[in-house]
Amino acid sequence: MNILVAGGTGFIGTNLVRELDDDHDVTVLARDPDEADLPASVERVRGDVTAYDSIEGAFEGQDAVVNLVALSPLFKPSGGTSHMKVHLGGTQNVVEAAEDHDVRKIVQMSALDADPTAPTEYLRSKGQAEQVVEDAALATTIVRPSVVFGEGGEFVSFTKVLTTPYVTALPGGGRTRFQPIWVGDIAPMLAACVEETHDGETYEIGGPEVLTLADVTRLAYRAEGKSVTVLPLPMSLARIGLTAADSIPFVPFGSDQYRSLKFDNTVSDNDIDAFGVETGDLTTLGAYLGVSNR
Repeated sequence: MNILVAGGTGFIGTNLVRELDDDHDVTVLARDPDEADLPASVERVRGDVTAYDSIEGAFEGQDAVVNLVALSPLFKPSGGTSHMKVHLGGTQNVVEAAEDHDVRKIVQMSALDADPTAPTEYLRSKGQAEQVVEDAALATTIVRPSVVFGEGGEFVSFTKVLTTPYVTALPGGGRTRFQPIWVGDIAPMLAACVEETHDGETYEIGGPEVLTLADVTRLAYRAEGKSVTVLPLPMSLARIGLTAADSIPFVPFGSDQYRSLKFDNTVSDNDIDAFGVETGDLTTLGAYLGVSNR
């Protein structure tokens, strides 16, 4: 099968491409694909999903496209871009190019709680992008993961930007819950989604355990041989501070990040069984970091 991976040079993309490369002819589409660490057999095409003319030709002769292009929900967008421009506008261009070149299928990387009316711009843009995919004249599979961790990922480094070792304050005491999944576990599931057996499905994917932001912070510092005591920062103060940070370019967080901390990032039903995977097969964050959860 000929598969185009849009955003294939990113954290999840490079892991997915290695999975797909064993059985398929893979092309990576990215703004700067030349320096990425990818198998020699992978074709590289330069393009920006927010500019249709720059990507359209890459879809010729493809059987499926996996759309991974995304901005991080953990940090404010920079460089004059936005979640709507990348997630919604980019997906519209990917779908149009796929339809114009008779691509059979699109696999769309979305997010837990994606909804056109969600409380954060990140989730609203992801929800509106899902609608574009669902309305497309081709087969679809949508994947909604919780946060993904691993080498090159942002999740652990995000907690360390947000905190300090030994004593730190977290909004609401860090009670927001996550269900982190290792990139090495989710990549094979994404690779399987290109197959017809997953057509028309939307999957919510989480890791083997639920951790609070405080739990993740303790694990991250424990992996460095440091302890940390988490103190509660009232959510009202976090709202004031992070809302004010919207207008400060060098501060990486803003009001969208505050709103995201008000609700959990966990699955109600974990769809890993659709891929023949059980919870015990998955890697915990503690195991990845080489530390225990206690």
